[in-house]
This record gives sequence, C-alpha cells and structure tokens, in this order.
Amino acid sequence: MAKSDLDNANPTVLSVSQLPSRNLAKGHVRKGPDSKYDHILFPKQWWAGSSLNSDPSVWTSDEDEDDDLTLATEEPIDEQEIYDLLSTISDPEHPVTLGQIAVVRLDDIHLSPSPAERLAPNTLTNVEVDLTPTVNHCSLATVIGLAVRVRLENALPPNYRIIVRMKDGSHAQDDQVNKQLGDKERVAAALENDTLRSIIEKMLETCV
Repeated sequence: MAKSDLDNANPTVLSVSQLPSRNLAKGHVRKGPDSKYDHILFPKQWWAGSSLNSDPSVWTSDEDEDDDLTLATEEPIDEQEIYDLLSTISDPEHPVTLGQIAVVRLDDIHLSPSPAERLAPNTLTNVEVDLTPTVNHCSLATVIGLAVRVRLENALPPNYRIIVRMKDGSHAQDDQVNKQLGDKERVAAALENDTLRSIIEKMLETCV
C-alpha cells in the first residue's frame, strides 16, 4: 500500500516501554475453551495472566465444591489482562501494534462487575472495549474492531460478554461501525469473507 493511500500516513507511535504492563512472567501459557470462530480463524489461544485456568472443565457448571473453592481463590481477570491480550494486535496499515498507536487504551477497557468484587468464576461479566482510531475517517475501523472482538472471543471464557465499539466522537461513522460490531450475525458473515479473514489473521500473528 502506497504511503499516500494510508488513512494516517504518520501516526504517533509509542515505544513498547511506554505501554501499560504488569510485567507478567514469561512462559506461562494456558489454552482456553474452544472459540465460536474456530471454524473461521485459528489464532493461538495464549493467556498471559495467572487468573485463567488451562482446564476447559472449570468453565462448566457441574464442577464440584472443591473446584469452586480453588477457583474462587485465584486472581480474577482484570483490565490489564484484557489490555495485554489486545495491545499486541498489529495495525492493518503500519508495522506497529494497536497499543503502540493508542487505538487500544487501558483506560478505555471496563469490566462489569469489577474484578475487585471477586465473585464466583462463572459469573457473567461484561467486557467493554472502546477503540480510538488514529483519524476520525479511518476506513479500517470495522476491521480493527473485528480483530479485537475475535481476539477476545478466542481468549476469554464463555461467561464473558464482549462489547467492542468506537469511542464516542472518535469516528465520523461510529454509530454505523458500532452497529456492525455489535451484531453477532453480521460479525460471523463478515469473517466468512476470504480477504477480510486474511487481514485479521495477519493482524493476530503478533499476539502471544
């Protein structure tokens, strides 16, 4: 793509050292439950934090009381962990990540109920992610939103309800973009497009 064809040819880029980080231990890898989009995309399902369990059976409703007690003592998934999952997604135009160009921001990730409440592991939890395109006419806003949604769908347990949208006033057509990102049928249909699927797969290659 020629530089003149880019929506934003010179975005502000943060260094990796400037990004929010908990300095999670390296090498701790866990795989989550099957993704609803596994038949479309096959990104690696890596969980960086210590709060997610590798055994898919822990997400079922028939676990015994001892398992419940064990899970209740583990650290819950928080906003930093969600940020860690998303910040390494590649931008579709530039060789940088969404964290580096502040499309994904820690302050714009919200969990409800709050992880500080330390509720039961299978509690229904809303994950709201507001994205900020580098320009308000970004033609790839929907693609970026889809990549973020797919990344979370592949990484989080099934009791997490994912809401991805453009931050208010950040995009000239945020209502239209948000409507598509919030419609599961339209998301699934969009991911059946070979060209779009290829772009998102490329964006997710940098996720670890």
